[in-house]
Amino acid sequence: DGFWSPAVYIGATVLRGLQSIQIPVTFDFWGVVLGLMGHMMNSVIFGLIFMAIVARSIRSRRGLVFSGAVYSLVIFAVMWYAVAPIVDPVILNLNATVFAIAHIMWGLALGLFVPRSAEADLRVRTT
Repeated sequence: DGFWSPAVYIGATVLRGLQSIQIPVTFDFWGVVLGLMGHMMNSVIFGLIFMAIVARSIRSRRGLVFSGAVYSLVIFAVMWYAVAPIVDPVILNLNATVFAIAHIMWGLALGLFVPRSAEADLRVRTT
């Protein structure tokens, strides 16, 4: 599909003309910029949701890492099978397995780096 495919396909959510972009995908400045911005904002929002809902109830680092991986896989499945076909069908040209693995890696990192609940509670009480 081309190096820029994921970013351009995500940017196609906003730049509707990119829904019909030819494969292999060539560099499209605004497609890449909007795609990266949109994906990073989603990452931040979903990370904050994970911290607010999931991470609060898990005390172990192993539990956070496992939960992060599961959480990211659920997000991927919902976005890939329910949202993308309606909102951004061109993204379905990507390799679903590779994209799912990339999302699992994000979830593992999220679980690894999010503060554990006990540590976060202690920091709040002492400051």
